[in-house]
Amino acid sequence: MGLLFPVGEEGDEPLYRRVRRGLEEAILAGRFEGRRLPSSRDLAAELGVSRNTVNLAYQELITDGVVIARERSGHVVNEELTARRVTDPAAPDAPGWLARLEPPPGAAELPHIRKPTDWDGYPYAFVTGHLPSEAFPERAWLRSLREALQGEHRRFSLQDGIDADDPLLAEVICREILAARGIAAGPDRVLVTVGSQQGLHLVAGALVREGSRVLVENPGYPDARHILARAGAALVPGEVDDGGLIVDERLLDVELAVTTPTHHYPSNVTMSGQRRQRLVALARERGIVLVEDDYDTELRFVGRASPALASLDPDAVIYLGSFSKFLAPGLRLGFVSGPPALIEHLRDLRRYTIRHPSGHQQRALALLIASGEYRRGVRHLRDAMRRRWERTVEAVRLHLPDWAMRPRAGGVSVWIGGPHGLDTRELAARLEPRGVLIEPGDTFFFASPGTGGGPIPRHWIKLGFGALAPERISEGVAVIADETKRMLG
Repeated sequence: MGLLFPVGEEGDEPLYRRVRRGLEEAILAGRFEGRRLPSSRDLAAELGVSRNTVNLAYQELITDGVVIARERSGHVVNEELTARRVTDPAAPDAPGWLARLEPPPGAAELPHIRKPTDWDGYPYAFVTGHLPSEAFPERAWLRSLREALQGEHRRFSLQDGIDADDPLLAEVICREILAARGIAAGPDRVLVTVGSQQGLHLVAGALVREGSRVLVENPGYPDARHILARAGAALVPGEVDDGGLIVDERLLDVELAVTTPTHHYPSNVTMSGQRRQRLVALARERGIVLVEDDYDTELRFVGRASPALASLDPDAVIYLGSFSKFLAPGLRLGFVSGPPALIEHLRDLRRYTIRHPSGHQQRALALLIASGEYRRGVRHLRDAMRRRWERTVEAVRLHLPDWAMRPRAGGVSVWIGGPHGLDTRELAARLEPRGVLIEPGDTFFFASPGTGGGPIPRHWIKLGFGALAPERISEGVAVIADETKRMLG
């Protein structure tokens, strides 16, 4: 009998568990079909372990139903595990999985945002969705997590809320977050979500029907397009200029419009006050539901933030907020604010998907906000991001002086356009081996500008700066400039 598998040395894992895992992998690979497993004596001799070790491994496999011990016959594989296994690699897809799992027609052709999972191993990772590690309020968050499990807070952290939110969190969202954006709301107008993306998913599930015409910004947030298309929406591209989403005839024939008025995604332009008034007035007149994604309003570095679109009419505008952008993306906490009837409907939809977000995290976040530590953390983050924003703008002006860039008032990235003959997707592929990650801009376009047909622009880049130390930003932009010159000769 040849060696079945190496036992190896893997940290603190008990030896018998390593033997059990090796046996299980061999069984699933079909190495014992039609014959008995080796006796404990033979296997122990082959692996160089004791019989007790092998017997413990066999006992676990018997308990889990993988192996059957037959009197006077030894150990055999449970035939139920292999009876229906398809061993022929050319065998047809019996359940028809490929057909069953096809994406909806409207979403199949939409591009996805792609980032390497090991992005933090690159010296110059100009990717968005990541914040400076030093800005996270670690001590305050740990203190809030501990307090949330003590005294009166413990019940709200650990109980099954069914479809309810933590009442303290709903209260502080209304008092501390929405009020600062000019939105007057009570807890009946707030639903806590697992990030703003889930909020949009719930809204789409409630309001979008097959063929519903929904306006999305062009360029805009790709994930929003995917969510809406998967709900059955017929997407209508809305053009954007220096004043934000253009309020034109495209809005006359839609049921819903999704916009990022504070910092447009990805260009970071701010919708003008006059245009906000026109957009809300048109929504009232035509019965259009507006969805406002206010994803990084706190990160404004020049001037003062404009009031939220929802402050003009909280019954016509659904407001999506997120804490993930200010605490840490992995915490996945956000909220939806809107009319009470809508919030109750969304609460019902959420109940039968995830029930409710973690009670412990909800109460900890409520305590963090109520203590004032959240605001202090946001100020710290704003300072850290401002330094990176200033370095990025300075580096682009120095190394890429001919590129189009209008530094906006804030955000988590800068939107820059290279020469029209530049293909930034090819540029990204050439930069990666040099340790530089960029986000090509074509992903963010839904259609060609002006919707007059023709190709989608490929010369734009979304340059995120939150994941980089300030002193490395100029070095990375210099590499981008050098590789661009090599490409264009």
